[in-house]
Amino acid sequence: MSAFDLSDPATIAFLTDALTVAGVEGLEISRPDGQLRIVVSEEGGTRISATDATLCAAGSAPVVVKAPMAGHFCAEHPAAAAMSRTLPRSISDAGILGFVRVGQVLLPLRAGHSGVLTRLLAEPGALVGFGDPLFEIELPS
Repeated sequence: MSAFDLSDPATIAFLTDALTVAGVEGLEISRPDGQLRIVVSEEGGTRISATDATLCAAGSAPVVVKAPMAGHFCAEHPAAAAMSRTLPRSISDAGILGFVRVGQVLLPLRAGHSGVLTRLLAEPGALVGFGDPLFEIELPS
């Protein structure tokens, strides 16, 4: 059996459709190179989260959070009141940094690493593609 690409939007869409048809509430796939979680909910819609397990040793180059799929980049939740989020700021590994919007679906962008969010690498509202850099995080020494 060959491995499939967890970052491929077509693969994620296929898995989401298959889960919905089968009446399954969710699926989580963990591999050394990343994790994919799909939660199907009738009330809140489908939630998809993906993480890249590219680890960076402390003291080396900053970690770059990249777009997991193509869509419009949102630096904050569209329904939230405009907030002044100054940089740099401390973040936790589970913290949500922003979102990628695809139609009506918001894909949360989790930090994946605790540290200091130092740079926003994409303009809010910009159309981003898979793998485009969005944020830069400095890890603690």
